Amino acid sequence: MGLFDFFKKKETTVQEQQALDTGLEKTKDNFFSKITRAVAGKSTIDDDVLDDLEEVLVTSDVGVTTTLKIIERIEARVARDKYVSTSELHTLLRDEIQQLLAENNSNDFHNLEYGDHKPYVIMVVGVNGVGKTTTIGKLANKLKQAGSKVVLGAADTFRAAAVDQIKLWGDRVGVKVVAQPMGSDPASVAFDTLRSAVANGDDVAIIDTAGRLHNKVGLMNELTKIKNVMQKVVPGAPHEILLVLDASTGQNAIEQCKQFTEATAVNALALTKLDGTAKGGVVIGISDQFKIPVKYIGVGEGVDHLQLFDRKGFVDSLFKN
Repeated sequence: MGLFDFFKKKETTVQEQQALDTGLEKTKDNFFSKITRAVAGKSTIDDDVLDDLEEVLVTSDVGVTTTLKIIERIEARVARDKYVSTSELHTLLRDEIQQLLAENNSNDFHNLEYGDHKPYVIMVVGVNGVGKTTTIGKLANKLKQAGSKVVLGAADTFRAAAVDQIKLWGDRVGVKVVAQPMGSDPASVAFDTLRSAVANGDDVAIIDTAGRLHNKVGLMNELTKIKNVMQKVVPGAPHEILLVLDASTGQNAIEQCKQFTEATAVNALALTKLDGTAKGGVVIGISDQFKIPVKYIGVGEGVDHLQLFDRKGFVDSLFKN
């Protein structure tokens, strides 16, 4: 199976669905316990239930803007159908969230075509501590298991630990890592990585970048320089700018997304650490607010716990009894 076959995968495996169910347990327990309290003693969906539901969604880190949109849709359904019992609320909410994710990921990840790019270049951005380098390692493993040749570029040269960590991941999953001494020019590392990828016929090159958000101007200049240098080797690179966010930080992840999308042309998102948080609702809010596809989710610490985001599987798992 080659790179493009891997990315066109249509169905979630049983093992992946089980990992997703386990990874979302904290979010699901938190979410449904709040909904149960909101409808206690109520037989129909009235204004009080909707007010309580609004609070549930906001405190589950769906975000105010997205929450209001969901509430308005449910209000319209209730008004149209005249009588809607509270027992139908789960189904109603599930339908609206499913539809919202469908609208905001019009280029569904599983059907996305990558064309003839070789190497396909992914530049990974995000602040320190979100699981950026770990996500790179797990993605490299996933691609390699699919039969693709992968090379990693250690362009976060401001922290020795970052370079060491990506080298460890390279050793662990068996892919080449291009690195230079700490303090080297990140653009130079990216240039060398792509030159190596072209020379060796690699399918994918994944470039790590410094996890700093010191200021938008400085970040923009740094990332622009890296992109310009890469394009000298591979025209059109990077083909994907992947922003890694820690789901457990809730609304802070949304703020980071805002900062990075203002600094560079992010076109893909990875949300990590869903298994360790009750704030999984942030997936819904980020998807809605930024209209950028969530492509990967981290649902555990294992090397195989990075999943392609399947919106139907996500919602099915979230609402599974």
